[in-house]
Amino acid sequence: MRIERCYFCGSSVYPGKGTTFVRNDCKIFKFCRSKCHKNFKKKKNPRKAKWTKAFRKSAGKELAVDPSFEFEKRRNVPVKYDRELWTQTVEAMQKIEAIKNKRQSHFIFQRMKAAKKIQDAKDIKEVERDLALIKSPAAGLKRANKESAMEEMEGDLDTSINLAPEKVAIREKAKIEEIHESDHEMEEN
Repeated sequence: MRIERCYFCGSSVYPGKGTTFVRNDCKIFKFCRSKCHKNFKKKKNPRKAKWTKAFRKSAGKELAVDPSFEFEKRRNVPVKYDRELWTQTVEAMQKIEAIKNKRQSHFIFQRMKAAKKIQDAKDIKEVERDLALIKSPAAGLKRANKESAMEEMEGDLDTSINLAPEKVAIREKAKIEEIHESDHEMEEN
């Protein structure tokens, strides 16, 4: 029993299933379902249809180059039946399938690992951009009041006009937050 591959999407075509199209130059095309056959007749490119294996391989979503794919090639060489050769072939096929599955899962894991790093970076950037939506205004007021009280304690000794730029920025920020807080209190009353 030979399991063919669909010419368009690359999925398996089992005996008695799918459609076969023979072109005038005697080239045979196997299709798993009418969807693939219709797209082929419309001259669609399988690498541009997102649901095909060709797209997934060209986009780097699936393993494209691997030595285990060499075993799937068709070999039309007749071989005399030998039970020992048959059992060795079946065992080799099982080993190759296990190796191929392991390599594909490792490839997918590496791809997801890179995607997670990118997603984390996007999330951090979004949080930094929209920090005002997350942060409570009251929390900023309490912190600013504590800092201003500490500065007043330190500032009583120093009466010079030359203040550090960080302190000036903190004081301005505290003033702005106090103004906003008073606006909210007035609206509530």
